[in-house]
Formats: sequence, structure tokens, C-alpha cells
Amino acid sequence: MLNDKLKNYLHLHFLVFIAGFTAILGELITIGSIPIVWFRMLIAAVIMLVYFKFRRINFIINLKAVLKFFIAGTIIALHWITFFESIEQSNISIALAMFSTGAFFASFIEPLFFKRKIIWYEILFGVIVVFGVWLITQTELKYLNGILLGISSAFFIALFSVINGQFVKKYSASVISFYEFIGGVIMISLFIIFFKEGFTKEFFKLSSSDSLYLIILGSICTAYAFIAAVYIMKYISPYTVVLTYNLEPIYGIILAIILFPAKEKMSLEFYIGAFLIFSVVIFNGILKNSKALKSRATK
Repeated sequence: MLNDKLKNYLHLHFLVFIAGFTAILGELITIGSIPIVWFRMLIAAVIMLVYFKFRRINFIINLKAVLKFFIAGTIIALHWITFFESIEQSNISIALAMFSTGAFFASFIEPLFFKRKIIWYEILFGVIVVFGVWLITQTELKYLNGILLGISSAFFIALFSVINGQFVKKYSASVISFYEFIGGVIMISLFIIFFKEGFTKEFFKLSSSDSLYLIILGSICTAYAFIAAVYIMKYISPYTVVLTYNLEPIYGIILAIILFPAKEKMSLEFYIGAFLIFSVVIFNGILKNSKALKSRATK
């Protein structure tokens, strides 16, 4: 029993490590952020389709739900595009530090969706996050484009998470993800056709290293990560899962410093600002989940 629990906890940390490793792949892949996300979502959708067929999972749903998932897929595609572009315009450390501000955005988006009041400590945490971002911006002004793109990425993931939180009450998380990936591919394809040069030969002309990294990104870091996360939640509390996933930027930044020491060396103010943001994210998760546990206990 204890051994099984330990295996699940190790599996969870492996998934968080994979999430952090996504940023490393974003640095290694040489093509633009839009084609990266197009290939990522296409590969993930194909793998998930094979998984459904193999496990005989029914993924047929009504058209109204599909359209909703397509909209959410567009939002997650925008999150990934702005995230990878943030890495391109700055570096992994900046992109991941800004990604952590997603909890700040979620605190203000959630009340709009669930029609609840903003809690006092959310405002306090918001001020601390803004101060953390200000500290980073003051010393890393040369990365301003990357900072703005990273903040945009955080906003999109916060919006996506809140919307997805409503979907999972009715549909399987893996089925939702499958249609979101397809929706993302369709929307990006339309953008490429109407606003770019279209699908040229160059678009599909990938180096062997890019092909390998994209397969890892689409299969292990996306399809497997999404399916495994759903599996893990059967054995580990959502509180533990959410709190552990908050370590993703920390894992990612440590990996980046090890693999790209010259490019990832930042100022002291950056690390102070990043520490403030990470601390807020973790404390926010602890407070939210402890409050949820208390409300369940009183019912």
C-alpha cells in the first residue's frame, strides 16, 4: 500500500518534471512558436485517438460541446504560442517566472465565472505578484517583449484553467483534451492559411533534431502528460496534485540553469522577484485547498 502511494507520488513529480522540461524543448526547437504548437497539438491529438481506440473509450460527444472545446483549444494554443515566443524573445527563466503569474490572473477570473466575491488575501497576493514582476522588469528591461509575452501566456492559461474546470464536471478530461487539441490545430491552420503564407514545403521541412524534439513534445510532454495526470488524480488528492504542479517553473528554471548556464544567468533582483511570485502561488494553493477541505468537513 505504502509502496503504491510512493510510486504515485514519484509519478506525479515525474509529470511536473516533464512540464518543466517543455520549456527546455522550446529553447532547443529551432522553428517558430506557431508551427511548434501546430505540430505539438496535432501529434498529441493523433496519439490520444490511438489511445481511445486501444482502450475502447467512447469519445463521441454532441456538436455544441465540441464547439466549446474548440474555443478552449484556441485559448490553450494561444497560451503555448505566447509561452514559446516568450522563450524566443527572452529566455526560459523569464518565460517561466511570468508563467507563474497565472495564479494571480485566476484569482480575478474565477469570481467572474463563478460569481463570487474576491477574497482579501487574493488582492494582497496580487500586489505581491505585481511587485515581483516590477522587480524583474527593473533589472531585465532588455527582455521586456519576453516579459509581456510571458504575462500574456499566464493570462491565457488562467482563463483556460477556469473554463476547463467547468468542463470536467460533465466530460472526461482526456476526451476534453482530445477535442481541444483538434480545435487548436484547426484554428492555427486557418490563421496560417489566411494570415501567413499558407502551408508551404518549408513549413514541413524539419531537421532531424527538431522532428525528434517535436515528437517528444507532442507525445510525452502533451498526450502522455494529460492522460497520466487524469490517472494520478484517482490516487492522489487534487490538492496535492495542484500544489505539486506549482513546482513546474522551479524545476524548469533549475534545468535551464544547468543546461544553458550562459543564457540563463540572471540578476539577484530577478531571483528575488521570482521567489516572491513562486511563494504567492504556493501559499495561494495551500489557503484555497485548506478552505475547500474545511467546507467539505462541515457539510
